[in-house]
Amino acid sequence: MAAAIETENLTKDFLIGFWRPRPYRALDGLTLQVESGEVFGFLGPNGAGKTTTMRMLVGLSQPDGGTTRILGGRYRDLPNPGLRVGVLLDASAQHAGRRGREALAISAQTMGVPAQRVDALLKLVGLDEAAARRRIGKYSLGMRQRLGFAQALLGDPEVLILDEPANGLDPEGMRWMRELLRGFADRGGTVLLSSHLLAEVEA
Repeated sequence: MAAAIETENLTKDFLIGFWRPRPYRALDGLTLQVESGEVFGFLGPNGAGKTTTMRMLVGLSQPDGGTTRILGGRYRDLPNPGLRVGVLLDASAQHAGRRGREALAISAQTMGVPAQRVDALLKLVGLDEAAARRRIGKYSLGMRQRLGFAQALLGDPEVLILDEPANGLDPEGMRWMRELLRGFADRGGTVLLSSHLLAEVEA
């Protein structure tokens, strides 16, 4: 049985510098496997290639070498991928003019998810009615992170891919996140999360 998430000899090069661009290898032959039901902490300092790896896993960036697989194939080949893989790469990238509930409702409609799941997820992530009516541009980073979790969980996926998910969360929020992810994994879900904080990954 294939691992839930796999990379093999993954390589990515960039050109850096404005006046005299020079090649920079962000990833050099990365191979990893994340098994079903596992919470896999992807640890490294800023600039280590964690976000680059996650972007390649979900087809937002193309590798210069190697392969990626999620649930046995390429992310882009999954029909309605949000129903199988929940992704949170940048909580601040959400539409600032939309209200929290509105943003979730649009995603639910796009994925064919029942509308009543929106309210259930807002409750799950701790966004009350006042927060649900507020425009996302007025959210704190922690609130955007919680809304991002709701977006990732909307399709009841088998896999979660989360880039620095604790950013902006207070200590209570971090405890909530750990309980959420442990529960998700206990039900057979798979989590790949990145962080530059060792203590967070250990917890």
